[in-house]
Amino acid sequence: MKCFCISCASCLSCKFSPALRYPRLVRYNLRMSENKPQAIIIGASQGIGAELAREFSARGYAVGLAARSGDRLEALRAELSGPAFVKVMDITRTDEAMAAFESLIEDMGGMHTAVINAGTGLPNRDLAWAPEKATIDLNVTGFAAMAGVAFRHFVGQGRGRLAGLSSVAALRGIPGNAAYPATKAFVSNYLECLRLNARQRKLPISVTDLRPGFVDTPLTKGQKGMFWLTPAPVAARHIADAIERGKSIAYIPPKWRLVATVLRHLPDSIYSKM
Repeated sequence: MKCFCISCASCLSCKFSPALRYPRLVRYNLRMSENKPQAIIIGASQGIGAELAREFSARGYAVGLAARSGDRLEALRAELSGPAFVKVMDITRTDEAMAAFESLIEDMGGMHTAVINAGTGLPNRDLAWAPEKATIDLNVTGFAAMAGVAFRHFVGQGRGRLAGLSSVAALRGIPGNAAYPATKAFVSNYLECLRLNARQRKLPISVTDLRPGFVDTPLTKGQKGMFWLTPAPVAARHIADAIERGKSIAYIPPKWRLVATVLRHLPDSIYSKM
């Protein structure tokens, strides 16, 4: 039997309440009723991450900004209208980054939403190991470390929103850039595992797999073959909407779902000639 009590998330009388299993949830709800919701963005110094920080701030969130470039983060914080917190971290240095992430959550008095945006991927047709390793370290190892911190925190408080930036590219391989689509496929599958984990625990933790198409960012600057190139502020609005709605998978913008459907069903004999 499931309880549909509106206040069940914070009441202590209902046997179905997560608050009985996770006492920190009560403190979280009391804090959230008094303060702004908190959103932390890992990889907030430029591109989609910076625009998403602006979008969440405009929506009334207290924003946590994390990335390697402290100067860019401070410049971004200065332009935001609402409260913002800065933490410099390199997520490829996982132990230090996990401690920094936990410290940022503490500085902000909690966390309502976490977005893991940090990622990279450059053409590497000859498979030089240095760029392959850098992509794997950031998009796989670093991502998993940050997702783990966020998920454990949300389990502890009994609810939350976790989102990660995958890509439409996760659906198929790319000649000349093996690591990028492969690591983004890891992101999508890892997020699905966390979503199922939360559902088995019967906790209201949404896990959103964000799959952008081509977005106008420093990562796509100068690359050929880009179509439906979406301005980063537009992509950020779609991303924030998807996270707030608790969507499991969101194509950014939504019209990229059509491309994804075609890619999934395109025979290899045809795809290999594209």
